[in-house]
Amino acid sequence: MKFNRLSDLIAQDQLQGQRVFIRADLNVPQDAAGNITEDTRVRASVPAIRQALDAGAAVMVTSHLGRPTEGEFKPEDSLAPIAKRLAELLGQPVELRQNWTDGVEVKPGQVVLLENCRVNKGEKKNSDELAQKIAKLCDIYVNDAFGTAHRAEATTHGIAKFAPVACAGPLLAAELDALGKALNQPARPLVAIVAGSKVSSKLTILKALADKVDNLIVGGGIANTFLLASGLKIGKSLAEPDLVEEAKAIIEMMAKRGASVPIPVDVVCAKEFSPTAAAQIKDVGDVADDDLILDIGPKTAATLAAQIGQAGTVVWNGPVGVFEFDQFGEGTKTLALAIANSKAFSIAGGGDTLAAIAKYKITDKIGYISTGGGAFLEFLEGKTLPAVEILLQRAS
Repeated sequence: MKFNRLSDLIAQDQLQGQRVFIRADLNVPQDAAGNITEDTRVRASVPAIRQALDAGAAVMVTSHLGRPTEGEFKPEDSLAPIAKRLAELLGQPVELRQNWTDGVEVKPGQVVLLENCRVNKGEKKNSDELAQKIAKLCDIYVNDAFGTAHRAEATTHGIAKFAPVACAGPLLAAELDALGKALNQPARPLVAIVAGSKVSSKLTILKALADKVDNLIVGGGIANTFLLASGLKIGKSLAEPDLVEEAKAIIEMMAKRGASVPIPVDVVCAKEFSPTAAAQIKDVGDVADDDLILDIGPKTAATLAAQIGQAGTVVWNGPVGVFEFDQFGEGTKTLALAIANSKAFSIAGGGDTLAAIAKYKITDKIGYISTGGGAFLEFLEGKTLPAVEILLQRAS
């Protein structure tokens, strides 16, 4: 993918004295008192801001936070706690500016945070009028918010059409490089792990990957639907019987290419879904009518771990069992450690996946951890992300 990068502009000394507008993703969780409870996204936004400041730019940063009503600012919508945290991380003042669309005073070496962009009327509808107004504030527009790249909004897409220069910041560029490496030029074999409660929510991803991958490992409720498609009983486990034909079609599609969807040979069952439920390992043919399948069994986990060990590239989205309960977490743990110990280039994304990576302490062993959520899933589906598409157009 060919797009302009902030790093290239800095290397060409194009930022000195310029007004730089950075769209970051600072949408962080907060408690009832408005304190930030997890600041990963704020910390991740610092490199782009620091690079622009060090290159002599006057820097404006904005982000959305939560789901405010356009045109109706409320105190809980404010980026004030984020301005405070950014100032701590940057080691310099970060002033918060309200009602900024008509003009922003900012000097080279200074950084200001522009209040919640989703409060502006026309932001979510990607209004050209709003985008043109915002574009006039800057000489260079930087998109560093992969998490919103699947949305066409005034600060993610519209402004990139009208700004004199539009480029990707370091976070967005790294994300696109990693995803491109994993899906467009993967080292083979390419193994994808797609797990979750519903096939329906990930059906398009499964179909898109079925065309590309050598092994498609399914887990969670998705795996139960594939067990049904293979003629196996799943007791009272979560599944989507109406999507059995779709699951069969995916198995057949891959078989024609000499690829496979490995079906579990053993599972971990319980009679109830609870943190204290007794876990029982069963061969997949022995599942009783009142059983709930809550994890893959040790034989299946060992087979899949061996496949991961041979992989050249691993794409991981979703835990394969109810890993929050330790007795149903061994499958996810085994695969997580196999990815960590593999020589493969690995890319992981999705909230539950990140929670599993943190639980098993393998953060530094994953090739690339995506910050994207919805954008990560849409990229896996092969969809064009609007905020990326406009950067590609501007570069050509």
